[in-house]
Amino acid sequence: MKRIPSLFAILPLCLAACTAKPTKDAPPPQKVRLAKIIVDSTQLDAYKSFLQEEIEASINKEPGVITLYAVFEKEQPTHLTILEIYATEADYQAHVKTPHFLKYKNGTQNMVQHLELVEVDPLVPGLIKK
Repeated sequence: MKRIPSLFAILPLCLAACTAKPTKDAPPPQKVRLAKIIVDSTQLDAYKSFLQEEIEASINKEPGVITLYAVFEKEQPTHLTILEIYATEADYQAHVKTPHFLKYKNGTQNMVQHLELVEVDPLVPGLIKK
């Protein structure tokens, strides 16, 4: 029968691993979340136009916006989810102050019937790179 190391023998190794500082190769912290939105069906085309303009401007003008990827449900086309990935929290804070985001936010506020922002953790942080 093999001997199993005692908890006291491996505890220092576990503590060292848990408290180790990230290396230079570790990905930087990202802000990742899902925006779950329901749009008024009578304004769906106008909403899509605002959203497309905002996403394209954000991706093209803001280096800290890694992705904004919007998908609409086939069975409920007024329901959409946007995967938002920013390089850092500061990049997100800068994003919500840009003219193109404010145009989208102000232009669609009466179109959005429900908005839920869900903070999420990526399974493989840093996998998506710009």
